[in-house]
Amino acid sequence: MGNLIKVLTRDIDNNGGNFFLDFENAQPSQSETAVWEEVNQTLTEARLVLDHLQAYRGAGEEIRQAIQSPGVEGVQEKAWSAVVPLVGKLKTFYQFSQKLESSLRCLLDVLTTSTLTPTQHLEQKQALARQFAHILHFTLRFDELKMTNPAIQNDFSYYRRTISRMRINNLSADSGNEVNNELANRMSLFYASATPMLKTLSDATSKFVSDNVDVPIENTTDCLSTMASVCKVMLETPEYRSRFASEETVLFCLRVMVGVIILYDHVHPAGAFVKTCNIDMKGCIRVLKEQPPSSVEGLLNALRYTTKHLNDEATSKQIKNMLQPN
Repeated sequence: MGNLIKVLTRDIDNNGGNFFLDFENAQPSQSETAVWEEVNQTLTEARLVLDHLQAYRGAGEEIRQAIQSPGVEGVQEKAWSAVVPLVGKLKTFYQFSQKLESSLRCLLDVLTTSTLTPTQHLEQKQALARQFAHILHFTLRFDELKMTNPAIQNDFSYYRRTISRMRINNLSADSGNEVNNELANRMSLFYASATPMLKTLSDATSKFVSDNVDVPIENTTDCLSTMASVCKVMLETPEYRSRFASEETVLFCLRVMVGVIILYDHVHPAGAFVKTCNIDMKGCIRVLKEQPPSSVEGLLNALRYTTKHLNDEATSKQIKNMLQPN
């Protein structure tokens, strides 16, 4: 079967997760190439975005001095000069989220809008499934970095306060200013979220479902649940986990599993935590908890705080207890 290998003997059309999907090496077939190349441009930029976000240090010291010395013009100018280029980077991150949304919709369109089952989609379009996984991996990694970097919110808040003060004093707020007021408002909403990229994907997936009324919602949710099951099986089966060329692929699979669970929970009317859900939620949580705590705490927090239905009455006490912080 090439890169996609059955690992269980159950009916593949009724049970997602019973195959090995090669996230490391799957290459596009001729029919996948056009979409693959378009999405690949986004994923190439995604790597640069992560590098820039990881290197983001902020202007905390300059801002602190500016607040302590409000009447000293030179100190104010130094803080402003430090913050403006940083806000330019934040603008780039925000604009990239829109590209990511567009790429996600392209992939959902191919992976859900035909008569194929979710398993057949993954089996016949492995390279696009791999790209979908890379988008989820990027999303959770971006949000992990953003959550642990308070400078982002601090820098942007200072920028907005300074712009407002300039307007009140009839000073030119646009001189050297890279972000106009309308864009700043949209960026504020984006960065106000604890997990802005995940929210972008969740909103985009929900919008995809509502925009494509001729496509049953199950086409999308079954695609997501199948991907979650694939990841869980690969992670909990030593024979197949050992096929990963890199240990990094383990964390990759964990992020993808959590990402599709969260998307499923936002798109499916009943969510991902009800007994009728196609995702083995207890099994997925167990797989997460079997990993070193330092590598999965952010992922567990994503399930705790960015899902939609975890605290519903229909969610079993056992699942709620499994996700309780230690």
